[in-house]
Amino acid sequence: MRIATFNINNVNRRLANLLAWLERARPDVVCLQELKAAPSAFPEEELAAAGYAAAWQGQRTWNGVAILARAAEPVVTRRRLPGDPADAQARYLEAAVQGVLVASLYLPNGNPRPGPKFDYKLAWFDRLVAHAGSLLESGVPVVLAGDYNVVPTGRDIYPTRSWTEDALLQPEPRAAFRSLLDQGWTDALRARHPEAPLYTFWDYKRRRWERDAGLRLDHLLLSPALAPRLAEAGIDRSVRGEPGASDHAPAWIELDL
Repeated sequence: MRIATFNINNVNRRLANLLAWLERARPDVVCLQELKAAPSAFPEEELAAAGYAAAWQGQRTWNGVAILARAAEPVVTRRRLPGDPADAQARYLEAAVQGVLVASLYLPNGNPRPGPKFDYKLAWFDRLVAHAGSLLESGVPVVLAGDYNVVPTGRDIYPTRSWTEDALLQPEPRAAFRSLLDQGWTDALRARHPEAPLYTFWDYKRRRWERDAGLRLDHLLLSPALAPRLAEAGIDRSVRGEPGASDHAPAWIELDL
């Protein structure tokens, strides 16, 4: 089973890019983030024509997450991250697909910091860690896939000091990501490529794509039930260089089930 995560950065504006990649890569499951579309504006029919059933949690203008499945129907188990009933932002979706529980998540960016947006990021991360612990206790096979908006270590960003004060690199979100790994989750990309530079995001500004000035923001974490099944992992970098592309590239794993 090939499972991918892709911050599409506006699903309707980049629908042609998405459909072309789906046709080439043929992933079995895709977690999308930053749909930037109201629930009624999600391109369900176009994706169905491409062979993908979909579940989604949309939000007009901002946020939004979806789970696509080829030759299967995602069975939604959760549409909100627990822990804050007042949080109405569309950032978390969980569904069962062919015996695997898959979550598509879009963690808050947190800028500018300090301030309420950074506080919200940390609070959301705390809720994710708590829910991830509950999922581990259940013992079911789980993939937590999405845009975590955190650069875990210095290996996950090009050599620079220009991002030093950014919320993506601060000690608190890095520690929260580390706490997920300490719970028992496996960072699939790093498990397969422990030393190589790995980037999934290249900002549109300052020719960062052309200079390969990238960051790794998109991660797939595997529960202990799935980690031994990890066969391969990678990033479809070329997608970022296409006309009209998202500023992210798809990251993916292959599980031997």
